[in-house]
Parts: sequence; C-alpha cells; structure tokens
Amino acid sequence: MLADLSPLIAATAQWLTCAYPSGGGALASALCEVQARQAVTVAAWLRYPTPMDAALVHMAGPGGSARLDWITGADGGGTDDSHGPCTRDTDDTDDTDDRAWRTWVDEVVASWAACLLTDPELADLAVAAVADGGQTAGTPVEFRRLIAPDAADRRAAALLRHPDLLAPVAELHHAQLLERLRPGQALIA
Repeated sequence: MLADLSPLIAATAQWLTCAYPSGGGALASALCEVQARQAVTVAAWLRYPTPMDAALVHMAGPGGSARLDWITGADGGGTDDSHGPCTRDTDDTDDTDDRAWRTWVDEVVASWAACLLTDPELADLAVAAVADGGQTAGTPVEFRRLIAPDAADRRAAALLRHPDLLAPVAELHHAQLLERLRPGQALIA
C-alpha cells in the first residue's frame, strides 16, 4: 500500500520540511526529512488504512497545500517574488512546474503528522495502531526517529518538532486523530 500513497507521502513530507526546515547543513536536513517522512507515513496509513482508501485518494487527489500555506504564512501573500517554501523563482522556469508537487499535499495527513511530531505519547499510540492494523505486515518498517529521536534528531528537526510553531497545523485535525486512535476504533473496515 505504501506505493499507492507514495506521491502523497513524499509531497506532504516535503511540505513539512519546507515549512519547518532544518538549519544545520546536509546531514541535519536529511535527519529532519526522515523524521517528517516517518510521521507522514504513519499519518497517511492511519488516514487511508485500506487499499480502497488509497485508491480513492489517488483518483480524487488529496487537496493540495493552499490552506496550509495560508495558515503558515507561506502562501506568498500575493507577491510575485514569493511562492511559498521549496519553489524556485527563476526566469527560465515555469512557476507551475515548481508547485505541481503541492497538489499532492494532504492537509489532514500534514496535520496528523504535526501532532505526532510534537506529542511523543500520541506518536507511540499511532505507531502501535498502524502495527495492529496490519499496514506494516510483511514490511520491515521502523519508526525510531519518530518515536525515539536522539539528540541529533532533535537538533536537526528543532523547528519541525516545536509544539508552538506546529500548533496552527496540528490543531486543524487533532480531534479527528484522537478519534481515530480511540481504543476500540478499527483501522481497517
């Protein structure tokens, strides 16, 4: 199922790392990206637990990053010289191509991932729910950097794990995540 959700996972993780970047060089950026990708993967597997769910989001599309960009102030405010995080602004590049990946960003998954990155107990519950739901069956998956980050991980993702900075995104769909993780809630219908 990961293959079905891979465009959504890649785009949403990219959005998170662009909105909350690491400031410490290539290694720190890689560690930050891994943490974002692990949080987004867990969130996506919780949000789209069945192959049918994954197929439907693949057909309909996840909605894009417009609201998230607006909430975080990364929408450029209508100016011509700023198009949000992770876009190039060069004369020889079509701006639409630079932002095409943003259509695969899933707001709910980004919100849930933000919740997981800022709340270790919630992250533990979510990883356990994914494991219990069978999404990791037959797949060697480790979420150590999400649920047990070391000092280097924390330094690399200082912005990405900062509860106050992520609060506007995390609060969007926090209640839905808590409902999904409620004891007795089946992930696979």
